[in-house]
Amino acid sequence: MSKLLVTGGAGFIGSNFVHHVIAHSDHDVVVLDKLTYAGDRATLEGLPEDRVQLVVGDIADPEAVDPLVAETDAVVHFAAESHNDNSLSDPSPFVQTNLIGTFTLLEAARRHGTRFHHISTDEVYGDLELDDPAKFTPETPYNPSSPYSSTKAGSDLLVRAWVRSFGLEATISNCSNNYGPRQHVEKFIPRQITNVIDGVRPRLYGAGENVRDWIHADDHSSAVLRILERGRIGETYLIGADGERNNLEVVQAILRLMGQEADAFDHVKDRAGHDLRYAIDATKLREELGWEPAYTDFEAGLAATIEWYREHESWWRPQKAAAEAKYAAAGH
Repeated sequence: MSKLLVTGGAGFIGSNFVHHVIAHSDHDVVVLDKLTYAGDRATLEGLPEDRVQLVVGDIADPEAVDPLVAETDAVVHFAAESHNDNSLSDPSPFVQTNLIGTFTLLEAARRHGTRFHHISTDEVYGDLELDDPAKFTPETPYNPSSPYSSTKAGSDLLVRAWVRSFGLEATISNCSNNYGPRQHVEKFIPRQITNVIDGVRPRLYGAGENVRDWIHADDHSSAVLRILERGRIGETYLIGADGERNNLEVVQAILRLMGQEADAFDHVKDRAGHDLRYAIDATKLREELGWEPAYTDFEAGLAATIEWYREHESWWRPQKAAAEAKYAAAGH
């Protein structure tokens, strides 16, 4: 697979994957990205121009998609509308991108016999009780709770159907919450970090008891590359790094690492339909493909992430005012 088409490669997780591929493999990359508010050319700065090409286009546009799929050896499909709050206020872009966009890519991959890897989320499984010892596995039934997670669940099912019905050479990965460099400041961890940098108290939904299973974007990238190169066709792999923390613990860790008091935050009204707990069982990925995360210490990864945002204010500053205005309008 000498050339990869990476959809959404100018977004947070996609751009981290592109950087990882260039650093750790011989693959060249074509990035297809619509450059909505969540995509930015700056995420690809510093990458070699002879190995990385950016094409601005919509994954739901067959005329943009088909020639790119035809000339690449594999599609790695990161592109998605992914913010739960946004999906509650307007679900339509989520249906268009996550369902119609995935369908368009699958059809192009089917026409050209192209290897396909689909990036999904653990949110398709719904949530677990806070005191439940269980974790999500590839056999966990789907139970999405928002327009975002339901459209991602639908896109997963499309991929599975194209494998079974048309023999498409595809794999799926469902990952826990990513953190790390180049994440839009509307998201939980970078929002809190940049608020503290600005002297603004972090804001926490409800009591902060909701649990997420955090993984550094570098570890997600290494897992995806391993699945792409060695994964069994038709299989689903769950990607996680045993990083369960509740939101209160994350905010307190950020405050502590940034030299603030642990209680220097404010509670705000909880989000509608806020899932309680996500937890990933990545046994299949680790045992079958021999993958292990590099960031086994969450606070070490968090400290590195804080340092990145301190050093790259010019990258996130243009996003900050608009993101906070949207939160303020929602009372958050």
